[in-house]
Amino acid sequence: MTVPALRFQHIVKRYADHGVLDGVDLEVMPGEFFGLVGVNGAGKTSLLKCLFDFCPLDGGDIAIFGQPHRLAAARAPLSFLPERFTPPYYLSGADFLRYVLTLQQIDYDAEAVVRVLRALDLAPAALTRTVRGYSKGMTQKLGLAACLLARKPMLVLDEPMSGLDPKARALLKEELARWRAAGHGLFFTSHALADVDEICDRMAILHDGRIAFAGTPAQCREQYGAASLEQAFMRCIA
Repeated sequence: MTVPALRFQHIVKRYADHGVLDGVDLEVMPGEFFGLVGVNGAGKTSLLKCLFDFCPLDGGDIAIFGQPHRLAAARAPLSFLPERFTPPYYLSGADFLRYVLTLQQIDYDAEAVVRVLRALDLAPAALTRTVRGYSKGMTQKLGLAACLLARKPMLVLDEPMSGLDPKARALLKEELARWRAAGHGLFFTSHALADVDEICDRMAILHDGRIAFAGTPAQCREQYGAASLEQAFMRCIA
């Protein structure tokens, strides 16, 4: 039997007296493209923080490819980009990528770097500039490039389309299609239901601290008798 890439079992997370996650159960399989959606404050980012052990669980267990998430080695197959990504402002783009890859014992391949940057519509000349002069979109592309260059089995992205213009969004989807074809997986949060509908094998709706729906986008539309995923989402959380 295939071991899930990510397994969340009965996850509980509270901040002071405020409950955010209340018994979340979810599995993501290797090579799967899985989208997690929900309203602002639903707990999507909190679930990712728990996954990477940035904050302690108040209940439940998380496994990464069968290993307890608290083990640093268990997180090695994952590349993560947070929604609020802020690289060290004093580094150039090239220095940042070289630093991140060195931490993972990956050689800096200039040709591979240029290929990924072009695939994300970030001019290679940006590598020579310090990131303090980057726009939000450029910063997002740099972070995505770092994740893609690491070639880990699974990407974990928090709102990956944030700050990207329509051209960059389309190019990222093309790059993710190549990522899927190579057998890699993707677990991401998004407010863009059209993106979830387009690229996800399965999805989940997180609402009121629990998984309100899990299945394919088509199953979501069918279950809620909706013509669009947006309509199905609204009926799910009503």
